[in-house]
Amino acid sequence: MPDFPFPLSAPLAALGAAAGVLVMLAVMKRFLFICRPNEILIFAGRKHTRPDGVQVGFRVVFGGRAWQIPFIERVERMDMRTIPIDVSIQGAYTRVGIPLKVRAIAVVKISSNPDVVMNAVERFLGRGVSDIQQVAKETLEGNLRGVLATLTPEEVNEDRLKFADSLSEEVEHDLAKLGLHLDVLKIQNVTDDTNYLDSIGRGQIAHVIKEAEIAESNARNEAAKEAASAEMRAKVAEADAERMIAQQRNDLRRIAAELEAGAKSIELRTEAAAQAADATARQELEGVRRELEALRLQSDVVIPSEIQRESSTLAAAGEAASIFENGRATAESLSLVANAWMKAGPSAQDMFLINKIEDITRIVANGVAKIHLGPVQLIDSDGQSLPRLAAAYPSAVAAVMRSLFDTTGVDITALLVGRTPESTSTEVV
Repeated sequence: MPDFPFPLSAPLAALGAAAGVLVMLAVMKRFLFICRPNEILIFAGRKHTRPDGVQVGFRVVFGGRAWQIPFIERVERMDMRTIPIDVSIQGAYTRVGIPLKVRAIAVVKISSNPDVVMNAVERFLGRGVSDIQQVAKETLEGNLRGVLATLTPEEVNEDRLKFADSLSEEVEHDLAKLGLHLDVLKIQNVTDDTNYLDSIGRGQIAHVIKEAEIAESNARNEAAKEAASAEMRAKVAEADAERMIAQQRNDLRRIAAELEAGAKSIELRTEAAAQAADATARQELEGVRRELEALRLQSDVVIPSEIQRESSTLAAAGEAASIFENGRATAESLSLVANAWMKAGPSAQDMFLINKIEDITRIVANGVAKIHLGPVQLIDSDGQSLPRLAAAYPSAVAAVMRSLFDTTGVDITALLVGRTPESTSTEVV
């Protein structure tokens, strides 16, 4: 045998496990049955004992799931959905011999009761819904005829709900034997070929109309009585209301008179109090006016006169003090000037003039500057006419200085060059 790089046991084990899983799934799919909510499963092939002790050769499963025993059991399904049945009979005689036509609608289904469903399995397993519908219809029609034979047409027509209940109780026992259950039973209409029900209806209608007319007449009479009674009660209530209103008006007038009298009294007292308060206030106001007039007189006459007197006194004192101080200051200044003149001797006049020389020179120059000349025409033959005209201004200033010396004896030019007036006068002489 050739050598393999790995052992064969692992793949074989995996294949075996996979095959086992597949076999298990196939078995489950083949033998596990799921029961839907609207059906039952019947497992036939083995004996089973029912709760009542009867042995049957099948078992029933309601919903859920169950396992089938291979080669022993067989599985069938039965539909438990509702089956509508149209029930219609003709010529069904009632208790009084009147034939009727009745049409009803019923809804049946396979019973879910474990004790009853065995009957359905035994009777309808393998049969279609139409077979179940036909058997149920025939059973319902037979029971319907049997119930009609115990009732009168009036009972059937007047109380159909009672008729349907009686029919349901009658048919339930027979349907249970078949393994069926009646869900709904409704009577749609009831008729007859002899028009008996119409006659009953016309009589009843006439009776109802008669009773309605009587009731209407009674109602009218009662309404008239009630209207008269209500009108009488309304009039009594109106009279009572008018009496109450008159009483309330009288009470209102009395209360208004009392209030008016009280208000008048309060008004008089208030007016008297107001007059007294007004007189008191006028007296107080007059006193205040007198005080204000005294204060005004004092502020307008007395105080201004006192202020004026004090002001005049102070002004006179101030003026006297000013005159006194000015005189004393003037005397002191004159004394100082006299002392200075005495100390200076002959040079005192020169010192005074030197101090005032700037002002004197300004006055002289301003006086010469005020001289205005009109248009001047120069005839220049030697080129000196314009310089002589320009030198005329200093010459005018010097002439004014000499005129000042002639008039006052003060030689400004000599003071400017440092010569005394005596030397200047000597030179001039």
